[in-house]
Amino acid sequence: MKKALIAAIALIALYGCSSEPTKDEGKAGVEERAPTTPQQQPSTSTRPVQPPQLQVNPLKDPANILSKRSVFFDYDSDVIKDEFRPLVQAHGKYLAEHPAAKMLVQGNCDERGSREYNIALGQRRADAVKRMLALMGAREAQIESVSLGEEKPRCTETTESCYAQNRRDDMLYNGEY
Repeated sequence: MKKALIAAIALIALYGCSSEPTKDEGKAGVEERAPTTPQQQPSTSTRPVQPPQLQVNPLKDPANILSKRSVFFDYDSDVIKDEFRPLVQAHGKYLAEHPAAKMLVQGNCDERGSREYNIALGQRRADAVKRMLALMGAREAQIESVSLGEEKPRCTETTESCYAQNRRDDMLYNGEY
């Protein structure tokens, strides 16, 4: 009798602890989810995930002054114009901060004047830029200056605006010449 009483009490206790089944309890306990990729996994942080910043080469970034490489001169002059001084200074600072970088400064002239005169003027122009680069901290060994005279024109018309495009120095970094 004791055994029957204990069994009855246990049965009543189990029945009293149970709850009524809900409509969903009849289904299997599988949660449906869309497949996730590593980029779609939920973040534990409330901040939005920022993509990694790509390192842009300042020498090739059109928004950076270092992407500009030409210094233009007045007729028969080797004086760097005030408008081009910030450009040359920026390149000088870049060379000072990057000791492994090397630059070739090419001096150019328009077609007026003798070949010998234009070679000498182109060299004076290239040397003027080289001196300013050195003043900004670039080492002498990082910079080579050469004259191309009138041999590498940017424009071939016989107009003043075309001549002005040819009176220039081009600054080229290693790998570009």
